[in-house]
Amino acid sequence: MSSNALPTAGKPVKTTGLHTGDIVPGVAKVDPIIIANNITRTFGGLKAVDVEHLEIPRNAITALIGPNGAGKTTLFNLLTGFDKPNTGDWSFDGKSLSNVPAFKVARMGQVRTFQLTKALGLLTVLDNMKLGAKNQIGEGLFRSVLPFLWRKQDDALEQRARDLLVKFKLDAKADDYAASLSGGQRKLLEMARALMSEPALVMLDEPMAGVNPALTQSLLDHILDLKTQGMTVLFVEHDMAMVSHIADWVVVMAEGRVVAEGPPDIVMKDPAVIDAYLGAHIDTDLGVVTGRYVDPNAAAPTITATEIIEAGEAEADAVEPAPKKTTKRAAKKEVDK
Repeated sequence: MSSNALPTAGKPVKTTGLHTGDIVPGVAKVDPIIIANNITRTFGGLKAVDVEHLEIPRNAITALIGPNGAGKTTLFNLLTGFDKPNTGDWSFDGKSLSNVPAFKVARMGQVRTFQLTKALGLLTVLDNMKLGAKNQIGEGLFRSVLPFLWRKQDDALEQRARDLLVKFKLDAKADDYAASLSGGQRKLLEMARALMSEPALVMLDEPMAGVNPALTQSLLDHILDLKTQGMTVLFVEHDMAMVSHIADWVVVMAEGRVVAEGPPDIVMKDPAVIDAYLGAHIDTDLGVVTGRYVDPNAAAPTITATEIIEAGEAEADAVEPAPKKTTKRAAKKEVDK
């Protein structure tokens, strides 16, 4: 678990009542926005994803966690059309996404960001934002040379882009090249650009990876704000403090499979999840685990010095004395007797 304390003032209100029945892997949701069945993806002889059934609840923040190599990003790629599964089918908002390319998935209202940001460095921040809008009239070759057809829409899109940049505190960078932004600012830009398409589902692949701690609070607030605006969020993250803080539901993957899911407070206490992913010593300082120093907060040993001495004497009495060494002369005397 991350040792960095989350700076958010007050604990966010969690959405509950998301599932029906017992909390087990693949549990049905009351109002799922994504339903996936028998999704598999194999690379050579390795089955990277093997998800029998998974539902993502609508209007909630769902965290997808698991160790490196668990198949989280591969599952993201499959659900968003950036990769094709070997088997399986899935739907978004009741519409099948099987064999639907990524750009059409985005137009349907399911957008994603990447662990390694995809900002176009040689375009300005404002131009990057405007690229995120869908159904732009001036994108066609013929209509692009007729400004009177698209000028009004373009002005409206630019205003929307500037409003989002103000919200994400990037308005001062609007005319700068995206390549000049820091890693954290690029994460903010990518999230803001995703909102230009007015999505129903936002999928974030490790939004906190490589982000300066000074921007962590801003990213957290924006993710929480997405739910406030009626959007569904699905994100991959390794920072367990962040997951516990903002997620309404947690899905745990290991070796391509969904091994557990449920509310954060339940999942984090699952012994299988703790041992396999978080580690059995999650709440213990590594120095104590390795024996480099003694935990000052640990309870003092109850055994006394007298008990240690008595235990040592008892152990010594229990050990049979070693046989005396027999010399040749002593052996001869024994024979003569």
